[in-house]
Amino acid sequence: PNLRFNETLNNIGENEGGIDKFSRGYESFGVHRCADGGLYCKEWAPGAEGVFLTGDFNDWNPFSYPYKKLDYGKWELYIPPKRNKSLLVPHGSKLKVVIRSKSGEILYRISPWAKYVTREGDNVNYDWIHWDPEHPYKFKHSKPKKPRGLRIYESHVGISSYEGKIASYKHFTCNVLPRIKDLGYNCIQMMAIMEHAYYASFGYQITSFFAASSRYGTPEELKELVDTAHSMGITVLLDVVHSHASKNSEDGLNMFDGTDSCYFHSGPRGNHDLWDSRLFAYSSWEVLRFLLSNIRWWVEEYGFDGFRFDGVTSMLYHHHGMGQGFSGDYHEYFGLQVDEDALIYLMLANHLIHTLYPDSITVAEDVSGMPALCSPISQGGVGFDYRLAMAIPDKWIQFKVFILESFRQGKNINITSAMYMEFCIINAALVGDKTLAFWLMDAEMYTNMSVLTPFTPVIDRGIQLHKMIRLITHALGGEGYLNFMGNEFGHPEWLDFPRKGNNESYHYARRQFHLTDDDLLRYKFLNNFDRDMNKLEERCGWLSAPQAHVSEKHEANKIIAFERAGLLFIFNFHPSKSYTDYRVGTTCTFKIVLDTDAAEYGGHQRLDHNTDFFSEDFKHNERPYSLLVSKISTLLTV
Repeated sequence: PNLRFNETLNNIGENEGGIDKFSRGYESFGVHRCADGGLYCKEWAPGAEGVFLTGDFNDWNPFSYPYKKLDYGKWELYIPPKRNKSLLVPHGSKLKVVIRSKSGEILYRISPWAKYVTREGDNVNYDWIHWDPEHPYKFKHSKPKKPRGLRIYESHVGISSYEGKIASYKHFTCNVLPRIKDLGYNCIQMMAIMEHAYYASFGYQITSFFAASSRYGTPEELKELVDTAHSMGITVLLDVVHSHASKNSEDGLNMFDGTDSCYFHSGPRGNHDLWDSRLFAYSSWEVLRFLLSNIRWWVEEYGFDGFRFDGVTSMLYHHHGMGQGFSGDYHEYFGLQVDEDALIYLMLANHLIHTLYPDSITVAEDVSGMPALCSPISQGGVGFDYRLAMAIPDKWIQFKVFILESFRQGKNINITSAMYMEFCIINAALVGDKTLAFWLMDAEMYTNMSVLTPFTPVIDRGIQLHKMIRLITHALGGEGYLNFMGNEFGHPEWLDFPRKGNNESYHYARRQFHLTDDDLLRYKFLNNFDRDMNKLEERCGWLSAPQAHVSEKHEANKIIAFERAGLLFIFNFHPSKSYTDYRVGTTCTFKIVLDTDAAEYGGHQRLDHNTDFFSEDFKHNERPYSLLVSKISTLLTV
C-alpha cells in the first residue's frame, strides 16, 4: 500500500499541481458567481451525451444553457453577467442540472457539489437551492488547541430537544453546548450533518455530500454552532460518511450521469447488500478529487477540527466485514480480501488532513482491528490518530444479563474479564439499543427515580453500577472516551427515529434533558458524577497517560484495582460484600478524590473523605508498597 500511496500522491503532484490544489475541487465544480457577475459551472458526467443548467433563473427551460464538453468526462458552462449587473442566479433560487443520457433520456439532477438542498412541504425529493448569501457568517473565535485527552460528547442536533420534533442548530447552540461545557467534555462529534434525505438512516445514507442538513437550519447557523463551541474551548469533529452513499438518484449521487457507474463501481461491486447503498470507486481520479475536496470543504467552510470516518471496516475489505469474525490473526488483514483502492484513499485523506491541518484529529470506526490503522503513514500505517473501538461497550452489553441476574440472585460472575485494552477511543454508547441505564433499571425508571421515595434495590444497584461502569471504562479502556448524548445522566428508554414501523413517532427521537434539571429526580446524581469524572480527568490526564498497571483483579472478591496517572482506582463489584482493612498494592500515599458512594452522586456516604491512606514498605500483588483501605463498600469505587 505504501508504494501505491506514493505513486498516487506523485501522480496528483504531476497532473494536478499537488494535493493542496487537487482537494480544492469545490472552488471550480458546481455553480459559482464570478467577479464580473457572471456564472461559472462545472460538472463531471462521463456517461452523459449532454449537460445543461436550468432553474428559476431561466424559467426552467431545460436546454437554453448547454455545458461545453471537456476532456475526461468534464463539462463546463460560463454565463455572462446581465447588462444591469443584477445577480444572474439570486441567492435562494432553485437550480437543476439536466443530463441527456446516451440512451436519449432527459434526467433532472442535483449537482454533487450542491451546498444547500431542502425539501419543501410534502415533497418526496429535495430541491437544490443556490446558497450565496449577501452576508455570510464570519467566524469570531480561534480554534482550540488539540486536546491531550479526548473526552467526546457524541451529538445529534435533531434529537437534542425533549420535544417531539426535529431540533435546530440554534437550539443546540443555545441549549446543549452550555451543558457539554459544564459536563467537562472537550470535544463534540456531530452525527447526521451531511445531508441525508431519510431522517431514520441516523445520517448514514448521504445524498448531498457538500450540503449541511437543512432540516436543522441554514449553513450559517451551523457555522455559528461550530464557532460558539470553539469559544468554549470545545473541539468539533464531523461524522464523515465516505464508506457508501444513498441509492437516491433524483436527489442523490446515484445514476448522476445516467449510468450506474460515474462515482461508483458498476455492477455488484458497486452495491452494499446489507446497507442497500452504493459503493465508491476509490481508484477513480475524479472520485478521489470529490472525496478529498469534501474533507477540505468541511474544514475550510465550517471550521470542523477533524473527522470520525464512518464504516471504515466496510471500506477496508471487499467482503465489507459481513459475516466475518476477526480473531486478530494477520491473514485476516493482509490478503486479496483487502480493498487496496479504499486503503489508499484513507491514507490520502489522512495525509491531506494532517499535512494541511496539523492539529486536526482523525478517528476510524473500525471493528476489525486492522493493524497499523493508527500508525503514521511514514511508518507504513494508514495515518489515523485513533480508532473507535467497540470491544468494551460490546462486552458490557454481553454482560448486562449476567450482571442483572447476579445481583438479583446473589450469584458471582467473572466481571474481571470485561476489560479489553486497545489504542482507541472507547464508545460508551450503542445507538439504537436500550440505554445502559434502562438495561440496568428498566421500567422502574418510570416510577422510582424520585428523591422523595426510598431507594428500591433495582434503582440503588442501577445507579451505583452506572457510575462504576462509566468510570472503569473511562479510566482503563483506552486513550479517549466517547459518550452519546443523554447517557451521562442515565437517559431512559432507547433511541428510534420516526419511520413507518413506529407510525412516524418522535417519542424516542429526543433527549429528555429536563429530567436532569429536576432537583426532585435522581438523574441529577448521575449527571453530577459524569461532570466530576471528566473534570478529574482534565486535572490528572489519565487518558493521555501510559496504560494502567492493574495490580489486582480478584475474581472471588470482585475487586479490581489499578494505577494510572498518579491515581489509584479501586472497584468493588461484589453484589453484597463490603471489606475492611483491604490491602492494595501501590507506590504512593492517597486521598479520596472521587467516590461513587458520595451523597452528591446518589451514594450512601460510607467513606470518610478526610482519611489519608499511607503506603507501607510491604510488597503486595507485585507492587513494592501497599496500603490498607479501611473500608471498601459493596458497589463502591475510590
